[in-house]
Amino acid sequence: MTTPRRVLVVGGGAAGNAATILLRRAGLPVDLVEAKADWNATTGSGITLQGNALRVLRELGVWDEVSASGYGFGSLGVTAPDGTVIHENEDIRTGGEDLPATLGMRRPRLQQILIDAVRASGAAVRLGTTARALEQHADGVSVDFSDGTRGRYDLVIAADGLNSATRAAIGIADKPEPTGMAIWRAPAPRPAGVTRTDLAYGGPAYIAGYCPTGENTIYAYVVEANRDRATIPPETYADEMCRLARVYGGVWPEIVEHITDPAQVNYTWFDQLLVEGSWHRGRVVLVGDAAHCCPPTIAQGAAQSLEDASVLAELLTSGRDWGDDLFQAYYERRIPRVRTVVEASVQIGQWQLDGVRDADVPGLISRTMNLLKELP
Repeated sequence: MTTPRRVLVVGGGAAGNAATILLRRAGLPVDLVEAKADWNATTGSGITLQGNALRVLRELGVWDEVSASGYGFGSLGVTAPDGTVIHENEDIRTGGEDLPATLGMRRPRLQQILIDAVRASGAAVRLGTTARALEQHADGVSVDFSDGTRGRYDLVIAADGLNSATRAAIGIADKPEPTGMAIWRAPAPRPAGVTRTDLAYGGPAYIAGYCPTGENTIYAYVVEANRDRATIPPETYADEMCRLARVYGGVWPEIVEHITDPAQVNYTWFDQLLVEGSWHRGRVVLVGDAAHCCPPTIAQGAAQSLEDASVLAELLTSGRDWGDDLFQAYYERRIPRVRTVVEASVQIGQWQLDGVRDADVPGLISRTMNLLKELP
């Protein structure tokens, strides 16, 4: 009797959780290690999920929970700083006509749904644990863990995020680079009448926007030029976000009233990364932010990470040999789509940084989203 091939997933974010669920469904033994002891179950304010992300979440079997926990909508509003609606655009249904074009939800709730699905899959999970050292063999990888244990695996999936230690450990030197922008995010009660994302351009920030995340909640965000984080004491985060946001009209005064707790405000730089050539070395393969990341200007970061996991799991369970040809096929299937998303997301931000007033932002978004309607 053949022993099932054993997989290690390093990192319990969207990509790592999704890969674990899909491989366990196929009957493969999977160990998942996550550096954070709380599995990032309380981190973040909100997330915007396009239809192609929802399509993968349905594949994972968690769509009912996601749908019940989030807020679906189908259009985007563009406003002046005073709140006057200038343009309304129907969102493209990148996940198909039977799914919402866009869904907002609390990021911790999405993570908890995925955590529950990983637990239910029977994967072996170790929290507060990292892969400290990797030793490649012709047919597998030996891994030393931070808790002093050691394991042998047929494949290691590096899903440990933007600053992936696994990526560096296998000799891929690419690192994320800042784009020049940063974002303030905070949760808030949903004002009456907010039923979609509205984006205000101009004013003291590049963008001021919000997204409904449930029947009674939104997350609000303000995008500015990045600043040295060391010069912004965390206890001032709420004041700093309010200073930028209170200039905006419409429902913004109501939102600002509720941005009072600095611990609920997140400040993050926008980064970009695209690993070229291949996303594997031997039996270690990258997924999600470990391989690519982009600003959230078209809300595709989580979607592309989830698609990575789906495509990789499909190939790994196809009966093909787990060798260079399969891992290169994974890269070649993903890279054109991911490159399009990364380049479009970065370009939209760069136009704003450069003050380009006649940039074809709607056209670029439309072309990109129409591409994403195709299956990955």
